[in-house]
Amino acid sequence: MNIDVSATSLVFFLVVLIFSIGVHEAMHGFAAYWLGDDTAALEGRLTLNPLKHIDPVLSVLMPLILILLGLPPLLAAKPVPFNPARVKYDEFGAALIALAGPFTNFALAAVGAVIWRLGLGMESALFVDFLSMFIMLNVGLFVFNMIPFPPLDGSRVLYAVAPAPVQRVMEQIEQFGMIAILLLIAVLLPFIRPLIITLNEAVLGFLL
Repeated sequence: MNIDVSATSLVFFLVVLIFSIGVHEAMHGFAAYWLGDDTAALEGRLTLNPLKHIDPVLSVLMPLILILLGLPPLLAAKPVPFNPARVKYDEFGAALIALAGPFTNFALAAVGAVIWRLGLGMESALFVDFLSMFIMLNVGLFVFNMIPFPPLDGSRVLYAVAPAPVQRVMEQIEQFGMIAILLLIAVLLPFIRPLIITLNEAVLGFLL
């Protein structure tokens, strides 16, 4: 994803980012609630208010600094808590909760793509820039979060079908949280970057 670093594009980036990851995290909580766990509700996370889900450093400051340095934006929101023991369908229920986040981003990108294809508001260059940012960022969030590496959402899908030895390894990796994602970026990203770019382009091509 190529992001211009003009003041306008940075404002668009922050607005889209805060909204998109806020809805992403909220849907984790709603999915858990629908599957029988009210942990997120008790902690006030069943809300579309992005301020309840944003980490000022990891969600805003870090990606901004990376963009200004010419690097791919890396970010994290406050994880929505849930109790796997209270969720229906065991590991598969946890996988559904995980999928709720990235597929929300896919749905948001799809809405943006419909507006794009209908040509609504396209006479405004600013709106075109905002809409393209909205679509690209949500596609990027969808693709990146579907990587089956803990603690990313896609790992929960792999965990649900993986044999016990693989599950134990994944549990150990997940304990490192953001450090595990940084390790993914530093060690594995150079190898999987072409695949991520291809998947981003494929999803954008499908939507547009």
